[in-house]
Amino acid sequence: MNKRTLWVAVALALASGQAMAATIEDKIEILQQEIEALKDQMVKSEAGNKASGVSFADKTTIGGYGELHYNNFKGDVPAGKTRKKDEVDFHRFVLFFGHRFNDWISFKSELELEHALAGESKAGEVELEQAYIDFNVNPKFNVKAGVFLIPMGMLNETHEPPTFYGVERNEIEARIIPSTWWEAGAGVYGEAMQGLNYQFNVTSSLDAGKFKSDFSNAVRDGRRKASSAPAENIAFSGALNYSGIPGLLVGASFFTGETGQDGASNSKLKSVDARLTLWDLHARYQKDRLDLRALYARGHLSDAFDIKTATGVNAAENFFGWYAEAAYHVWKQGDHDLAPFVRYESWDTHDDVPSNVIRNNNNKNNVWTVGANYLPHSQVVIKADYQIFDKPDGDKGDKRLNLGLGYMF
Repeated sequence: MNKRTLWVAVALALASGQAMAATIEDKIEILQQEIEALKDQMVKSEAGNKASGVSFADKTTIGGYGELHYNNFKGDVPAGKTRKKDEVDFHRFVLFFGHRFNDWISFKSELELEHALAGESKAGEVELEQAYIDFNVNPKFNVKAGVFLIPMGMLNETHEPPTFYGVERNEIEARIIPSTWWEAGAGVYGEAMQGLNYQFNVTSSLDAGKFKSDFSNAVRDGRRKASSAPAENIAFSGALNYSGIPGLLVGASFFTGETGQDGASNSKLKSVDARLTLWDLHARYQKDRLDLRALYARGHLSDAFDIKTATGVNAAENFFGWYAEAAYHVWKQGDHDLAPFVRYESWDTHDDVPSNVIRNNNNKNNVWTVGANYLPHSQVVIKADYQIFDKPDGDKGDKRLNLGLGYMF
């Protein structure tokens, strides 16, 4: 290489280095400009929030509810059983956390502690009851995704103690509709027309591998609560509720989904179909001091014969339950409200069973409940009731005195 060629190479290298340096400097300058723009945007956003009086606290909501129960068990129990001891239980302690990101996106959640203590060898549970993002597009069409409550019956979505009568939740919306019941998934909801609200969801399903052996609670024990739950099968649910007439609510809801989960929790269910179809009709009428409610729920479980063969669970093909309730507000003055009530319930978790299923004493029963709710404040309730069962309710006897204290905020 001669001197001339060498100097040309050096010149080209220097020029290339300067160009590269210029390119890097340009990129750094662009990044700095973007950072400054973001800073300006944040400052403007904070200034806008201050100007409008909106802060993080203004966008965040905290609430909750809880209930303390005393149960006094009386009367007969099945032969060979000893009646359960009376008990006091802080049944539920629930905290609600919500946050609004902007005028149409929000987060909603509920964290629940059941039976006061949870952990190793403890009777209670800590549960994430709800945690979802809500996209409020417009009154007619909205979207939610995450963990949320299935829209069945009247109690599953609205179950704060001051909102229902009696210390314990009614048997139909505990055994037939497995309240409180939540799944993970996505859904749409809104107002189809004035007074008519709809909801439709695609979610996780129940797990037949967890059904209780005597099926006395129907499908309740199949809830997996979005805790590493099998997702081999999905489910569909929905509801229609009409409230266009003052004081009247009438509605219907459904849930359908496979529960075999391809044998995820019990390999013997791998080839079992086990589709659950559950529906209900409900109504509530409030006029002056009178409050009336009624609900009918029915479920069908396919391949009940094969579930029994594979797992030994006495599953039924059909099960149902209904109740009627009447309350009257005898004293309403300011925040004070005293409302005696009476409720009759009837259910059969073995309404139609395959030939290999054995009934037991807990599958069919009726119960009268008479009591009163007293609200010294609209968000605080003191309850008392007495229940008479047609047959002994397991080891709890056939008579029960219940006292309760509840709140929500």
